[in-house]
Amino acid sequence: MTSFDSAEDLVLVAGATGGVGQLVVGKLLEKGLKVRVLTRNAAKAEEMFNQRTEIALGDIRQPATLPAATQNVTHIICCTGTTAFPSARWEFDQTPNLLEWGITFLNPKSSEAKAKNSPAKVDAQGVSNLVTAAPQNLKRFVFVSSCGILRKDQFPFSILNAFGVLDAKQKGEESIINSGLPYTIIRPGRLIDGPYTSYDLNTLLKAKTDGKYGVIIATGDTLSGDTSRIDVANACVECLFQPSSSQKIFEIVNQGQRPPVIDWETLFARLK
Repeated sequence: MTSFDSAEDLVLVAGATGGVGQLVVGKLLEKGLKVRVLTRNAAKAEEMFNQRTEIALGDIRQPATLPAATQNVTHIICCTGTTAFPSARWEFDQTPNLLEWGITFLNPKSSEAKAKNSPAKVDAQGVSNLVTAAPQNLKRFVFVSSCGILRKDQFPFSILNAFGVLDAKQKGEESIINSGLPYTIIRPGRLIDGPYTSYDLNTLLKAKTDGKYGVIIATGDTLSGDTSRIDVANACVECLFQPSSSQKIFEIVNQGQRPPVIDWETLFARLK
């Protein structure tokens, strides 16, 4: 038995126009599921998904915009996020000059306070807002988090967390876990494979797996490595069909030789 029991099921995807989110929407549509996308830019979403989805105009940073977006949804997949380090995507009121950028990197708390789209505002408060707005009879809340949540004092995660992205992701996880909603929390490693929407070195190099690496999942925040956005999106969708993945938190990376078909049911069944 899966968590999809009727034609009335409706999946809300937050962060649908981002790298992982685009792929999640595509895979949900491939399976014939009804999808509603939560977006701040309706025109962009309509063009991207060619009117194949419902469009909900809203922003997880603004709680008042969420009740209408979450009405009647049965599943939520949250792929929202921002860059780990200050960038234009942090939405500063005005673009910092060279001196201000230097101060930003020397004083992370100061830069976070000046930004509208920092990890604290998106991954912590924004996710909490979405959880609060979720229907109480929700069948599953899926959240894309990050490897390193429990290893923030260890390299390289200590560097990654310089501006609090792992702290914020952990707060987002906690709000989901404490909500009482059925959940699956997915912690990928360094995201590779397009679509390329972030501002890190991987984006510049266009790193790819070329579909040749297998999928490894584990619990306890022990894995490290690269993770294809394609496989993250697959995990987000496939877990909805596997009861064994409910109330689970797991890491996912690409390692080893890729089999002809990824057996998600078996992978999820091994989770403790």
